[in-house]
Amino acid sequence: MGRHANTSLLVPRIERELSPRAVLTGAVLGILLTPSNVYAGLKIGWSFNMSIIALLIGFGIWQSLARRNHRQPPWTLHESNINQTVASAAASIISGGLVAPIPAYTLLTGQQLDPLPMMAWVFSVSFLGIWIAWYLRPTLLNDNGLKFPEGMATLETLQHIYRHGQEAVTRIKVLFSAALLSGLVKWIDDFIWAIPRWAPTAPLERLTFTLDPSLLLIGFGGIIGIRVGLSLLLGALVAWGGLSPWLIDHGWVLLAPDANGPQFAKLVEWLLWPGVSLMVCSTLTALGVRLFIAPKAKRGPEERRARAPFSTGPIAGLLLAIALVVGLQALLFGIDLWMALLSIPLAICLAVVAARVVGATGIAPIGAIGKLSQLTFGLIAPGQVPINLMSANTAGGAAGQSTDLMNDFKVGLAIGATPKNQVVAQCIGIFIGSVVGVLVYLALIPDPQHMLLTEQWPAPAVATWKAVAETLTHGLGSLTPQIRWAIIVGGLIGVLLGAFDSLLPQRTARWLPSSAALGLAFVLPASTSLMMGLGAVLTWAVSRQWPSLTERFAITAAAGLIAGESMTGVGASFWAMFQNL
Repeated sequence: MGRHANTSLLVPRIERELSPRAVLTGAVLGILLTPSNVYAGLKIGWSFNMSIIALLIGFGIWQSLARRNHRQPPWTLHESNINQTVASAAASIISGGLVAPIPAYTLLTGQQLDPLPMMAWVFSVSFLGIWIAWYLRPTLLNDNGLKFPEGMATLETLQHIYRHGQEAVTRIKVLFSAALLSGLVKWIDDFIWAIPRWAPTAPLERLTFTLDPSLLLIGFGGIIGIRVGLSLLLGALVAWGGLSPWLIDHGWVLLAPDANGPQFAKLVEWLLWPGVSLMVCSTLTALGVRLFIAPKAKRGPEERRARAPFSTGPIAGLLLAIALVVGLQALLFGIDLWMALLSIPLAICLAVVAARVVGATGIAPIGAIGKLSQLTFGLIAPGQVPINLMSANTAGGAAGQSTDLMNDFKVGLAIGATPKNQVVAQCIGIFIGSVVGVLVYLALIPDPQHMLLTEQWPAPAVATWKAVAETLTHGLGSLTPQIRWAIIVGGLIGVLLGAFDSLLPQRTARWLPSSAALGLAFVLPASTSLMMGLGAVLTWAVSRQWPSLTERFAITAAAGLIAGESMTGVGASFWAMFQNL
């Protein structure tokens, strides 16, 4: 257990791995960081991996305590790993459905789950993903073609802070400074003085072309990179600058003559269809190409077979997860037991697909997995909204948590960690995330019917799940001919972009627009795409001038901007809720 070829750190034996302080630190950080992902998921449909933030903060706190008190044992490498496992598991809980199928279910049925049943459901689908990852671990980690880039980035950070402790302290200062600035701006906007949303002209303001004073969006722009940022800007120009005025002029979207301010809600009812079609078709095409065409072209015969047998670990955890998921589908959503049982093999198959894609590319195809499962249940049980959304939620939630734990397993393998301890840490994390995530969601969105799919809460993932469920329930015939043509055109563009992105050499494909960002821009207000694009351009410009500085601090500063605004926004929502009690 002491050595691994992929790391230069030598770990002769494990010391203080699953210690109370490691679990407690991860739990506290999970409580603090989970609201950021819930907030961001409802705002822009994306979330942020919290592993590196948890590593930096945990290391900074405990190493500083050890320096001040020499009787305090040092914060070990394995404790750092347990800390980030608990925290990242909690923060990744939104893959359990909190910002997509659960709100979509409420919008389509009018039924809102109570807090405890919602926590139980989110926990159960995530718990299933943990045990799928456990059984996949030997096969996938021994496949040399799967590098798990996100896990390797966490590993590199872990190694770096233990070699250069002062660098970690500097990054923590940058993180907290950025969070303080972002939180201060949000606090002023919410409690002191509403910062004006500037627009060049009134017509552009109606089309949502305003400057939003959101440092969170700037932060996400700094993370997503220049290609995705420019794709968002292109999508905003096409959807809101080109298509929207044309829809208004032809009377396909009717606005009141005296309508003032951004008209997001009216316009997005039409624009989401081509945008969703583009995103779904591109992600499914890219997924198919990566799984069935690219592997055959790139691997030799000896690499196509599994390199390790399936694990024969404890079966009780998997059976308990299956019982929870199947039982809750029947109890909470009235789904027949045999149909609920059908969701299990589908969830396992799609979690395997997601884990392999993440291992190869670092990109979790949770959106594509959700759509595949929706399409599958749409064919098996047409016209049944609970099955289409919540049985499909099983696959998406399991895939999300499975891929998160596979990245942690990759880190653990390199440093000689104990896999069973990592599973325990992951289970603690999803329990914390389920409780905190649900409470935050209910505080932010007490009235989903009136608050979601608005300019304040665009919730693009909710719009996507809702649109697919509506289409599969009522059929394309329920839509206007213009929308049907828009779906076809969006789908064809998505297929082409998805295929080119997967088949072309990477140096060529990087010049193509990001299909996910292009489609997402149809569902987000133009103001959101503008600010995220601005963040991407600013980060790119700084990286050209000061590359080493950007490499050291760009992601850390961006994470601080995201955390500061989202935590303040969540706090403001809780404050408003308590005032109304």
